[in-house]
Amino acid sequence: MSIALGQKRGSMKPIGEVIATYRKKKKISQAELTVLLEKYGVHIQHAAVSAWEKGKSSPHADAFLALCEILEIHDVYKEFIGENPSDPLRNLNELGIQKVLEYAKLLELSDDYKKAETKILPFKPRVMKIALTSTSAGTGNFLDEENFEEVEIYDPVPDKASFGVYLDGDSMEPRFANGSLVWIEKTEVMENGEIGLFFLDGMTYFKKLVKKKTGAFLVSLNAKYKPIPISEFSTFKVFGRLSY
Repeated sequence: MSIALGQKRGSMKPIGEVIATYRKKKKISQAELTVLLEKYGVHIQHAAVSAWEKGKSSPHADAFLALCEILEIHDVYKEFIGENPSDPLRNLNELGIQKVLEYAKLLELSDDYKKAETKILPFKPRVMKIALTSTSAGTGNFLDEENFEEVEIYDPVPDKASFGVYLDGDSMEPRFANGSLVWIEKTEVMENGEIGLFFLDGMTYFKKLVKKKTGAFLVSLNAKYKPIPISEFSTFKVFGRLSY
């Protein structure tokens, strides 16, 4: 695939644009893509895919790798950046590339150059609690046992994570897209600047805790949302911090 006309060598292509192109080429809907991502342990709603493709947010590393596998994007550098300077075949024409591949096949068939087989140990999924309600639908009783279901997670989960919860809304974009699954470590105490899950006056929020001389606030990463003040008369509770 050659660099598009007008595109500078080494310039990044919009991730969402490439995802949309490959998704449509494979005739997969956004909703179908979310189902396929589930098999890789990436739990999102189709609104998150739409946000990626529109450039409003970007997939996290695990989701990006799963997308490349599902959509068969094999040469990530070439597809998202341009011609790979480390590609030994970059200066060859189609006939030259075919000759190299034929020779590589011969080497592969030879016992002298055959790669040693590695034994892959079976991966054991981690059983985690996932909240049945999203952040905006949460209540002061958010941590009650009946509010969770246990799910086998094949995606890497932070060691200190206690449970997962789906985000509802765009207040924490671009870092956290609508519909994303985030992992929370249970705690009742959080430091200034930490991101976590909170209960405030009847609602559950996933925000950054900011403490100032003028008071404490729950702050969104999306600049279009104003900080939410925590007053001395507020009903406030810390459910836990974001687990990495």
